Order: sequence, then C-alpha cells, then structure tokens
Amino acid sequence: MPKSDEKPIRVLLVDDHKIIRDGLRDLIESRGGMVVVGDAGNRADALAIAAREKPDVVVLDLDLGTDSGLALLPELRKASAASSVIVLTGLRDVAKRDKAMDLGAKGVVLKDEGATELLSAIEKVHRTGDYWLEPGAARRLLERRVRDASDPDATKIATLTEREREIIALVGEGLENKEIAERLRPVVAEPTVRNNLSAIYDKLDIKGGRLGLLVYAYKHGLIPSSSE
Repeated sequence: MPKSDEKPIRVLLVDDHKIIRDGLRDLIESRGGMVVVGDAGNRADALAIAAREKPDVVVLDLDLGTDSGLALLPELRKASAASSVIVLTGLRDVAKRDKAMDLGAKGVVLKDEGATELLSAIEKVHRTGDYWLEPGAARRLLERRVRDASDPDATKIATLTEREREIIALVGEGLENKEIAERLRPVVAEPTVRNNLSAIYDKLDIKGGRLGLLVYAYKHGLIPSSSE
C-alpha cells in the first residue's frame, strides 16, 4: 500500500469499450493511492489526454477496433515521455505482446489474470520503475535478442511498426500508393504512404525502391509466398 504522504498514481485508460473503461475506473479508484485522470476509446482522444494530463501510467488495450494499440504505443510515449505504458490485453498472440515490450511498454497484463494482477503491475511499474513481465516473457525476449544479435536483418525488421508491415504486405499485392492509402484503416492520404515507404526503405536499408523492397520482403518472410 502507498504511504500517506505519497502522491496518487495518475492513470489514463485506453480501451475501445466504454464498459471496460468504466469498470477499470471503478477498480483503480477503489484502490488507495490511484486516480484515473482520463479515459479514451480511440487514438485521437488517447493522444490528446496523454499530452494534456501527462499521466504516470497508461493502461492500453492492443485491440482498439479500427485503431492499433501497437501503432499507438510509440505515439503515446512521444506525447507523454514520462508515462509508463502497461498493456492490458486478451490477445493470445505472444508475438504482438512481445512487440509491445519492444516498443517501450513497461509491462503486459492478460485480461484473464484478474484485478490484483493489474493493480500490482501499476504500483510496481510506477513506484520502482521495474518491468512487469508475464510468465515466459523474459525468456522469450532474451532468446530473441540473442538471436537478433547475430542477425542484422532481424534487428532491422524488428524496428518496423505494425502499420509499416501492413504497407509492405499491400505492396506485395501489387498495389500503388493511392490504392494502399485507400485500403488502410483508417484511410490515409497518399503522401502519408510515400512517407511511410521512405521510412521503410531507411529502416531496411533498401536501395532499389519498390522492387528492392519486394525482393527483401519475400526473402525475409515479410510477404508470404504464393505457395503458402
């Protein structure tokens, strides 16, 4: 329990279901030493509240309907650099949960773990600055980093955002920038796709433009082969 002279931990909730946000608010504020300073159901609201309130901890769901929690995570950290992000998710995809840690999350809590797990994670991450790792996560992350250290391409690929991977897959379908912009959700402007492709070329050190990206992506499994 927090000491009486400690400031309450200020929490921002990001989940696309209002009933979940309301339940989490009741849970968190029933615990002494915590206060919810805002809740958001989409990317725009989450970034606006994070920038305004500068919460100590952001509790973020990875599945935000039309928005991606993974894509939002780095943006939240930029909007409020001192905030610690804890992912609260029901996703069984361990790769996405580990990716959240790579993108700067301080912890992952599974929704079926219960209230005590989340409250303990918020307190530990904020009070001590330590990470809150789900069972098996430390071993997976260590094994991958050892593997990546001997594979420079794996290190480059790990820097790609979920949106950039989506664009690479659409390039693999033979779509032009305008078509890609229309396929993305939410829809973006064509210049945004061009900027994303430039970032992809830089991250992967692609010299041959679109063709070079296709060759690289097929070689490293970023685009499934037609036989799969």
